[in-house]
Amino acid sequence: MIGKRRRQFIDTHPGLKTVAVSDTSFKDEKSEVDGVRFYRDHTQLLKEEKDLDAIFVSVPNYVAPAITIEGLNRGIHVFCEKPPGRSVEDVRNVMAAEKANPKAVLKYGFNHRYHDSIQDAMRIIRSGELGGIINMEGVYGKGRIVDPKLSAWRSQRKFAGGGILLDQGIHMLDLMRLFCGEFKEVRSFVSDDFWEHDVEENAFAIMKDDKGRVASIHSSGTLWEHSFWLHIYLTEGYLKLSGILSSSRSYGEEILTVGKRSDSDKGTLESKTIKYLEDNSWKKEIEEFADAMGGAPVCFGTSADALETMKLVYRIYYADQNWREKYNIPNPDKF
Repeated sequence: MIGKRRRQFIDTHPGLKTVAVSDTSFKDEKSEVDGVRFYRDHTQLLKEEKDLDAIFVSVPNYVAPAITIEGLNRGIHVFCEKPPGRSVEDVRNVMAAEKANPKAVLKYGFNHRYHDSIQDAMRIIRSGELGGIINMEGVYGKGRIVDPKLSAWRSQRKFAGGGILLDQGIHMLDLMRLFCGEFKEVRSFVSDDFWEHDVEENAFAIMKDDKGRVASIHSSGTLWEHSFWLHIYLTEGYLKLSGILSSSRSYGEEILTVGKRSDSDKGTLESKTIKYLEDNSWKKEIEEFADAMGGAPVCFGTSADALETMKLVYRIYYADQNWREKYNIPNPDKF
């Protein structure tokens, strides 16, 4: 699904063209369909396609780091989906390959940063018109870990590395880092009691940064419906993000509510709501990657961002002693 969506926006960009695709779901090798060559094995694709400028890696977590490293070592620009792998060590290994191949651009697909509601919220925060951030809270989840008919690998630790937090909650953590910076202190409860997979289905965490600002997150696979909301409270008002546009449209309307603090005992006396009708995030993300291949900086989704967000995921895992001992979770700050 993600690969198809990426191709849609690759092919509408004036400077990009899809020339080859590899997917293990293909029943056989096809020489060419719709002007695009097909492979079942990515290794064969990289071997035969000598003139590639870039690859887009939209694959399960357990193979993403190896393909990313192989691309970088061939001097090819790489766009890889989140999460960057199954562990902090995976990201460190990719960064070593990135350092050894400085002419190759690496970008990770932390797509939510490109949603218009998120970018408007970031603009308001940076402007200072609502003062500074006091705290924030967010919920991101759905009704189950996976649809076993479509992506059973996501429910297996050996393939995925983690569950709902690593797969989906990582977006919320990335946004909290975008707005607040790095969190140094973490308390958490992580569980896998309901669906009985060996990956988490619920993660509750409270995090504090070095300025004393607190953020809480609930990443869940037992909400029984898709849900996304993030509330940011500032000294002069609040920002409430609810819903996020997706291909399924199952997370509801994408809305940003902006409220200003009042001294009235009735609370906020003034607020405005912005509703977003189009999802421009995929297009913007591809445009930034194309610009980066031309020499512009990668603004969002750098390997440094990927590393810090992955470390935060593992701080949440590690902070729950029972979870840490059950799955032998390493301390991410030791890497």
